This record gives sequence, C-alpha cells and structure tokens, in this order.
Amino acid sequence: MIMSGEEKPLAEDQDSDGQARKDTWSRTTTAEEDLEDLGDPYQDLPLTEDTTCGLGFVRGRWLQRFSNEKYYVCMYGLVGCMFGACFAYFNGTISTIEKRFKIPSKVSGVIVVGHDFSALLVGVFLSYYAGKQHRPRWIALGIYTVVLYCLLTLTPHLLYGVGEEALALTVEHGGRSVANLSASYVDPDLRNLLCFPGEDPNSRCRGDEGGVNVPAVILFLGNLISGVGGGLYHTIGMSYMDDNIEKHKIPFLISFAHFMRLLGPALGYSLASLSLETYIAPRLTPTIKPSDPRWLGAWWAGWILLAAVLFVTGSLLALFPRTLPAAATRRRVAAEKARLAGEAEPVEDRPSVRDMMESFWRLLRNKAYMSIQLSHIFYIFGYTPYWIFMAKYIETQYRISASKSSLFTGPFGIMFSALGTLLAGAAISRWRPSARAMAWWNLLVVLVNTAGIASYALLGCRAGDSYGATDRHGLLQLDLTCNANCSCDQVRYTPVCSQYGDRSYISPCHAGCSGEKTTVNGTVVYTDCACVAANHSVTGGLRPSSPGGHVSDGACPADCMDQFYIFMGIVCLLKFSGATSRSANFLIGIRCVEERDKTVSMALGMGLLALFTFIPSPIFFGFIFDKTCLVWGKSCSGRGNCWTYDRAAMRTLLNFTAAGFVGVGALFDIAVWYYVKDVKIFDEEIELKHVEKNGETTHKKLLEEKEVEK
Repeated sequence: MIMSGEEKPLAEDQDSDGQARKDTWSRTTTAEEDLEDLGDPYQDLPLTEDTTCGLGFVRGRWLQRFSNEKYYVCMYGLVGCMFGACFAYFNGTISTIEKRFKIPSKVSGVIVVGHDFSALLVGVFLSYYAGKQHRPRWIALGIYTVVLYCLLTLTPHLLYGVGEEALALTVEHGGRSVANLSASYVDPDLRNLLCFPGEDPNSRCRGDEGGVNVPAVILFLGNLISGVGGGLYHTIGMSYMDDNIEKHKIPFLISFAHFMRLLGPALGYSLASLSLETYIAPRLTPTIKPSDPRWLGAWWAGWILLAAVLFVTGSLLALFPRTLPAAATRRRVAAEKARLAGEAEPVEDRPSVRDMMESFWRLLRNKAYMSIQLSHIFYIFGYTPYWIFMAKYIETQYRISASKSSLFTGPFGIMFSALGTLLAGAAISRWRPSARAMAWWNLLVVLVNTAGIASYALLGCRAGDSYGATDRHGLLQLDLTCNANCSCDQVRYTPVCSQYGDRSYISPCHAGCSGEKTTVNGTVVYTDCACVAANHSVTGGLRPSSPGGHVSDGACPADCMDQFYIFMGIVCLLKFSGATSRSANFLIGIRCVEERDKTVSMALGMGLLALFTFIPSPIFFGFIFDKTCLVWGKSCSGRGNCWTYDRAAMRTLLNFTAAGFVGVGALFDIAVWYYVKDVKIFDEEIELKHVEKNGETTHKKLLEEKEVEK
C-alpha cells in the first residue's frame, strides 16, 4: 500500500494499545484519501516507468502533473479528433478525386475498405498483444501509420499534377475563340468540345494511360496502412480509459471523448470545403466557377497540415504512463485489502495464442455480446454510405457544389451528434439507468433512424438535368439524329444548356455545335448547334434545327434548396438521436463480458465489423452508385468516372436498401434487450466505492476475526 511520506506501519506493528491500532487504521483509508495525503503524489514516490509520464530521458517531475485521467481523456479525444478529420477530409474530397483520376465509385469503395482490411488482418491480433503492453505508446505507433496514410494520399498529386483537363479550364492554358472551324486549325481545347462531322473519334485521344490506375493503387495502399492505427486507437485506447478511471466517472468521460472525436469530422469536412473552394491549380486563373460540375478543387491541400498535427498529438499521447498513478494507488490499496483478507494475489496473464483463442471462444458463446455485435453490423452497414458518400450524394441530388456539400456534411450534422453525445453521457451519469433501459433506448433510436433513412427517398429535387430519354439499357440516349456524325465519344464532360433553358447536353458536341466559342456577359456560348430547337423530342431524336441555335456553358439551373433544407433537417435529427446511444452501447458492450476479456472484446468487435460491414458495405453501395449512372466518361483506354446519375433511381435504390439493413439491426437490438437482463452497469463500482469508503470498518473486522482465531 502506498502511504504519505514514509510507509505507514500496519496495526500488528503497533503496541498493544487499542487506541494506537485505531489511529493507525484511521489513516489507511481510501485511495483518494491516500492521494490527498500525498499532496504532490510525486514528491516522495519513486519515478518508475509504469506510473510516470515521459519517454526515455524526457521524464521530469514537471511532466508528472499531466499524468491523470483528465489530461488523458483530453489528449485521447484530441488525437481522435485529428484521426477523424483525416478520414472525413478524404470522404469530403472523394468526388473530386474520382473526377481527377477517373475512378468509378465502386473502385472508391474498394479504396476505402483498405483501412478495414488491414484492421481485420492484423488489428485484432495486434490489439490483443498491445493491450497487455504499454498501451499509450502502441496507440502512438498506430497514429504514425495514419501520418503515413496522409502522405501517401498526397502522393498522386505530386506524381501526376493537376491534369490536362484542369489546365484547359484556366486562362493561362485554356481555349480561345475561333472563327476558322477547319479541324487542322482549331484550338486543341475545342477539338474536345465541338462537333466535327466525319472525323475519326480516335483523333481526339491525348495519349491516355492504359492499364492499372496507379493513383487508385496508391490511395488503396494508404488506406491499408492506416487500418493498423485505427484498430489500435479504438480498442486499446478505450480499454486503457476504462482500466484507469473510476467506474462512476466513465459514462461522462467517454461521452466527452466521443464529443472531441466528433469535432474531427467537422474539422475534416470544413477543411475539405475550404480546399475545394480553391482551384486545383491555385496559381492559375480558372475560367469556371466552383458551382460548375467540371470544377476540380485543391483536394490535396490539407494532407500536409493533417499529417503534421497528427504526428505531434500522437507523440504527446505516447508520453502517458503504462498505468495512471491514481489507478495504480487504487489497485495497491485493493491488493493490500485482498492480502489481509487471505485472498490469492491475481497473476497477470502473459500474451499467448492459446489465451487469445480461449478469449475469442468465450466471447463467441456470450449471447449478449454477440447480439450487440450483430446489431452493430447491420446498423453500421446501412449507415456506411452516408458516412463515406454523403458529400457526393448531396452534390448529385441537390446540385450543390463539392465544397458546399462538404461543408453541409461536416459541421452542421456533426454539431447535433456532439450535442447528443454530451447530453446522453450526462443523463447516464445522473440517472444511472439499468442495462435493459439502455437497450430499450437503443432499440427506439434504431427504429427512428430506419424511418428517417427511408424518408430520404422522398426528398429529391424534382427539377432534373433534362439530358433526354434513356435507352433500353438504362443509359442516356446520346446519339441523336442531329449529332449522328459528330464523333462525340471521346469529348470531355462539358455540360451546356440550350438557349431556351429547357434541356441540357453533355457537351457542345452532343448538342451538335460546330460554331464559334464566344463569351457573352461573362458566359461562354457555343453557336451553330444543330440539336437546339424550340420543339421537344420526337421519334428518332430531337428534330434538327437550322444552324443558328446556341448553348451556354453549364447545365440548366435547377432550384433544389427547399428539398435540401428538409433533407438536412432530418439528417440532423437522426445524427442527434443516433449519438445518444453511443455511450449506452459502449457501456453495455464492455460490461457484458468478463474483465479479462475487455480489450479482446473490443478488438473482436472491430474485426467482425471490418469483415461483415466496413469491407463489403462501401463496395456494395459504390456499386449502387455506379448502377444508377446515366453517362460514363470514355477515354481511349477505357471507361472513366460517371458524368451524371439517374437521381430518382439513386434515391430509391440507395435509401430503401440502407433503411432495410438498419431495420434488421433493430431485430438484434430486441435480443440485446432480452440477454442483458442480468448485466450490471453501476453496481460493481458502487460496491467498490463502498468498500473503499468503509475501509476502516473492513480492516477492523478482519483484525477482530484474527484475534478471535488466536
């Protein structure tokens, strides 16, 4: 037992006077009182590696003031904040990355699951081993893998630059007005925009790279490496908190840590919005505005800043001790009491494959634990597209720019998540509900979220892009009578609007434009467009008009803001309600398993989620996005990214499918409610606290029993 100043003698070492014995025991009270007696707990205690802050020679007494639960929770939350900011930044810029490197959404899904693939392969086993070592240092090691992820994600821009298409949309490198339309004299930029009857389609090729999409491979490798850090942070970081903090403080402190982590996505999406407002080539002058679908923002700009901040915060987290001093004191007090009570001293298990497999087997047979995991699997499977593709969904459905989509995805929704998390933590700490009450609330939250997600399908923008009718394969019918000989297959995506404002075209070429490119009142106009006519479609395509029609740059405008505001209102409501169940989920999950299986349970839970949710879900919903594509970009080397989507089909297919998965999760929440009837959330720490507060009485009784035996 740790005493103040010099070691306090046990009662047997005193004289036979009962008063002396009473005075002695009155001084050996609770762990908290021991710490209060110490004043500065590092004044007289030896600075050992296990209970003091520092690393190597950086281990002074001035540093020890930070070795407590409050500073750990703040630093853990700050690291989580930056950790979340990285992945939110990637999600916020994913649509721009797809356009820049011509990556389909299903390939983007594969890139994202690289994180979870590595978490599945090594995260579970590494978390088991690291959970028995110096956990803060292992968390820091994991954060360094996320730093490497940031640098690898930046690498494609360093290797390939901004791209020819982005350069062509700048004043310094862009096309100019032409009067002579002979193909041999036309500006190279216009060769990929206008209609040249009878021209060989391959003449528009610019030496596109064939074979493997190297940027996609680099992005996948970055995500693959980051999975190690994600697994370590979420598993051993939370177990370290639960082991070193008094149980009655856990709900609020966990909620506070979640709150800080929720600031990360808000920061990441805000940084993505700020970056995407800047053109991909900041030193050049773009000829288009951020609202133009061809706009490519500076998606690469935030990665260096994120990597630097993560490196610093991860290094600070590594300075925390293996065990916080207050927790070590409580354990020594408990061990001393157990020794006096004649109990055997617990032996710490050494990491071994056999012990790990036995832990897994105990958890797999735990019905409450497995019901929780199955509920999480289906719930998170249905929510994954809104975490990864939400910015893209908003951009597609409501005709909002990529930068504004990232802004709405981040701070607005996450603010409600943070509020729900803090309120739930405070409520649980105040009223201390039973496990069944928490499970019932979680079930109600899942049902509300199921209904809310289904309602997304009804909240679309009715004003479509009006690109025309689809063919029997569900693709947009681009080959019309008026552009039959224009050789438009290899043109760039350059949406234009007819002079009547009733129809958009994929490009001036698809509108049959062969005339001059001019600028009128700041708007680019293409003339002599054969497909532009006052009449709507007729059999065999649009009725050809005489030369003289014109189109203006950009798709025809559509006002979708009313539907968008309703959509964001429901999103915020669901984020708030979903956040209120986070602390309850954690407490039920960690209390329904044995103490020795705590770290392993979180690692196994992460592994199950990676295997059945995080890996298949992004690929599955990426396939749904691609399934609703109307026009695919084409190049000489194959198919690129999607140019425009069937928004109505996307709303229906995506949202009802997601709501179905979340609804299945509700069935397993019913099982959770049934199986946690005997799970105690607060009784254990109340009993421990009672024993500590009444340590004097307990020790007196032990001594009296020994005297009687003598």
